[in-house]
Amino acid sequence: MGISAYYHDSGVALIRDEEIIAAVQEERFTRKKHDPDFPSRSIQYCLQEAGITLADVDYIAFYDKPFLKFERLLETYLTEAPYGLRSFIMSVPVWLKDKLFLKETLARNFREISDLSKAEITEKLMFGEHHQSHAASAFYPSPFEEAAILTVDGVGEWATTSLAHGKDNNIRFLKEIHFPHSLGLLYSAFTYYTGFKVNSGEYKVMGLAPYGNPVYVDLIKDNLIDIREDGSFRLDMKYFNYTSGLTMTSKKFHKLFGAPAREREGELNQKDMDLAASIQIVTEEIMSRMARHAREVTGCNNLCLAGGVALNCVSNGKLLREKIFDNIWIQPAAGDAGGALGGACSVYYQELQNDRTIDPDQLDSMKGSYLGPESSREEIEAYLDSANAVYHYIDDEDNLVDIVSDVLADEKVVGWHHGRMEFGPRSLGHRSIIGDARSTTMQSTMNLKIKYRESFRPFAPSVLREKVNEWFELDDNSPYMLLVAPVHPDKQLKMTAEQQKLFGIEKLNIPRSKIPSVTHVDYSARVQTVHKETNPRYHKLIKRYEDKTGCPVIVNTSFNVRGEPIVCTPEDSYRCFMRTEMDTLVINDFVLYKQEQPEFQDKGNWKEEFEMD
Repeated sequence: MGISAYYHDSGVALIRDEEIIAAVQEERFTRKKHDPDFPSRSIQYCLQEAGITLADVDYIAFYDKPFLKFERLLETYLTEAPYGLRSFIMSVPVWLKDKLFLKETLARNFREISDLSKAEITEKLMFGEHHQSHAASAFYPSPFEEAAILTVDGVGEWATTSLAHGKDNNIRFLKEIHFPHSLGLLYSAFTYYTGFKVNSGEYKVMGLAPYGNPVYVDLIKDNLIDIREDGSFRLDMKYFNYTSGLTMTSKKFHKLFGAPAREREGELNQKDMDLAASIQIVTEEIMSRMARHAREVTGCNNLCLAGGVALNCVSNGKLLREKIFDNIWIQPAAGDAGGALGGACSVYYQELQNDRTIDPDQLDSMKGSYLGPESSREEIEAYLDSANAVYHYIDDEDNLVDIVSDVLADEKVVGWHHGRMEFGPRSLGHRSIIGDARSTTMQSTMNLKIKYRESFRPFAPSVLREKVNEWFELDDNSPYMLLVAPVHPDKQLKMTAEQQKLFGIEKLNIPRSKIPSVTHVDYSARVQTVHKETNPRYHKLIKRYEDKTGCPVIVNTSFNVRGEPIVCTPEDSYRCFMRTEMDTLVINDFVLYKQEQPEFQDKGNWKEEFEMD
């Protein structure tokens, strides 16, 4: 069993021999986004899925080493003294109480959910370094016998960037960049400065970037960061405040860019868009240089990516198009939650030296990342009855996809809840809100009436794997929605001379392709390829939609509203359905129409409730 906890995005993974039995984030059960607490409900789910108790678990692997992390915190505070006193006073008591003596804390927490003694639990515990866990999560489930491994994030214990070489069942680390020099924290500094939430809003900056012009690239490279030819880098820490303060950027940073940080939820302007475009370009350049160096050092044809920066799918797409490597595989749970899986895999392969088997008939060993809980017919029916919901049970799958494809073709919005929940931050067709990609109004409808979020945010396409190269400039697998690719030129609609003069958000409502709902302002899309082998029902639905419309692409966004984790249970899905303007809800074989439902007593006002998320 692998565990990540106590910092952000707690998660649990369970493997039996080489099979990943279950993996899940605690936030899905507690409904607290990025929940960092001890993942007791995730542990119980994983054990239940495997049909075992904690006594049957041979090893419990924690995803990082607390003493090394505490060493970094103390050394940083001592270096910055007397600055940083407020931050020190806030964080050190928490460390001394719970985080430093983590073996004791874990044993205490595990005892609350099991009958094992402290000694029995402690015997099972093992600790791996943060980047070791990330690298293991990227390499061991991948389809490669040998690969270069890049882990890039904010910070683990000391490492912020690492290069490793994976071969068979062994991972060997070759190079590291250490805190405070961090590409992840540099990107987060711009996330903070443009008014978004750190460790949550970085993907908003990525989505905002195409609206801007990268006019600040030279200013960033001349002042904030020194980038070497091999992709290594150093930050000028005078511009940052995260080592000693409670903010990301310093007064010198604000002076350089001519203003203080944007207020949260303040009005976005062209400068914010230009800053987003600029830091995105710098990030892509660094990742490209690091990838080229990784290829030279390891001689490998394959690359594995993990760490929070590996979720930057625009950068990933550029790496793929540069063809530095023949193949790229990215861990779908590339953030800290995925460290739980990496911890478990590290023990199984590296510590115990078990052989590693590659199945040539599978994309990887992640099972499509459908590793979370699912509900039985009886459980779904019992909940819907308790809510007095009006539903139609469709016991024939062909009939079901026929009904839902008609709803989609009619430009209605569908909540699609099927099978086991996804592991990682992306909805991949099991907990998704889906719609008609051909619609010119679907993006604004979903953003403003369903998701209650910023209008500029793009949506992703789900496309049949066998048709992806007809609609996008991509001839590769992208099952986890972690690659951005241009829409195929044959499907693009060129802008008029007048339209090309528009700036920023003015560009938003100009249709750019035959699938405008999933085409970003730069003609790109964050593609999910749907595979019959891993998600047969979703594949069948899109195929039926294509039969009726000629289009093998639909809109796919996560089944949640702003500020809420992705839905997990039928209750979560029904509540989200009733509290938004979705038209239809499908939970496995149950179909519900909004106009047939009784008045919902728990409506709330999600638009206001999450206005400050």
